[in-house]
Amino acid sequence: MALVLIVDDVLHLAQQYAYDLHRVGGYDTIVATGGEQALSMLAGEAVDCVILDLEMPGVDGFEVLRRMNEKEDPTPVIVYTGTGDFDRCAKAIRLGAYSFIDKAESMERVAHEVANALERARLETEVRTLRRDLGTATPIIGASAPVRELLGQIARLAPVPSPVLITGESGTGKELVARELHRLGPGEKAPFIAINSSAIPENLVESELFGHERGAFTGADRARKGAFELASAGTLFLDEIGELPPAAQAKLLRVLEERRVMRLGGERSIEVDARVVAATNRDLEEEVRQKRFREDLMYRINVHRLHVPPLRERRSDIPALAAHFTRRICKRFGVREKRISSGALDLLMAYEWRRNNIRELRNIIERMIIASDGDEIGPGAVPAEIRTGPGEPTAKGTGTFQELKAEAERRIVVAALERNDWQITRTAAELGLADHASLLKIMRRHDIRRR
Repeated sequence: MALVLIVDDVLHLAQQYAYDLHRVGGYDTIVATGGEQALSMLAGEAVDCVILDLEMPGVDGFEVLRRMNEKEDPTPVIVYTGTGDFDRCAKAIRLGAYSFIDKAESMERVAHEVANALERARLETEVRTLRRDLGTATPIIGASAPVRELLGQIARLAPVPSPVLITGESGTGKELVARELHRLGPGEKAPFIAINSSAIPENLVESELFGHERGAFTGADRARKGAFELASAGTLFLDEIGELPPAAQAKLLRVLEERRVMRLGGERSIEVDARVVAATNRDLEEEVRQKRFREDLMYRINVHRLHVPPLRERRSDIPALAAHFTRRICKRFGVREKRISSGALDLLMAYEWRRNNIRELRNIIERMIIASDGDEIGPGAVPAEIRTGPGEPTAKGTGTFQELKAEAERRIVVAALERNDWQITRTAAELGLADHASLLKIMRRHDIRRR
């Protein structure tokens, strides 16, 4: 539940206001009786919203707003006043306050204003995240049999709040699967918090996951919510979970079992209800055998499992992926959109993509765009390591004979369509089919459509 700080120099009025807001809106509340105390509490508590009186002796509401701005504190502030001086309220808005209300307003109206402020803060956080991820995120693209099966599994698991373990090689799109689980489950109004376990220094892992109180360690100058609290009612995505140090694994297990977290340096536990989705490119069973990963934690996160297929097992999706990347990269570079020739696509589809899968494909497409002067990207723009790299695997790959056969057939048809600019009759003739109706039947069976 969100924590609201009421700041008013008249103690009994602040306490009554806090009580009524908790009763009507269900918010947790704390009280400060002056500006200095409010700033101290903001540093020591993970406050979600502030209701601030402007008229206070000493450090008044305006000074509180100025100091919050200096520290780039994103906590939303609602100022309230009993004087009706709207010019002063307008000044507070210019200093960064979210809105203002009159002290005589009904508590239902105040609770509604707090809800609006919290929602705006959530949206601003989401926009910052999207801007940070711009150009890196990709929707799940493809209609090959492995991708259709994966999408079906995602749709079945999305409404289920149990933990999910996503496995797959590096660069296959495990975070995209987690985001799709979130989109079809809690939805866009709930938070999605992604943590890369391998990118956090070992001494900060527990702080990132579980939060800390002020003074918990050197540099902890204010209280901070951890990922579990930030993901409340939404999804917490733990990427590369196999990289977590043993101490963090033990604490994570306890949180998953009890659904409560204890911040570092804290004395009280906090209830959390985030759904945990973990991902790894490691063999966790082998990690357990080597005593590098806790067996009890593996069973706790492995309630449901989704495997993301490598690109070499879904190469018939490469034309659609390549077109998507080409469109996005050209737009980002501010150049006219280019087209990848069928000859270049043939080379891309023949490569095995064993190093970094879709991420590697995206980087290769960018290199091809830079290397091409005209509107069409030909085979000559394909990097040498792709042209001379390993081709079709001999007896490799996973899946049944029928699944491998279906993917091979789909790849052959997609490549032929690309060579013939998606002319159905001409493609059918090249493939030696009786007529265009035979080709259309195959296309329907494999869900092949022009991108």
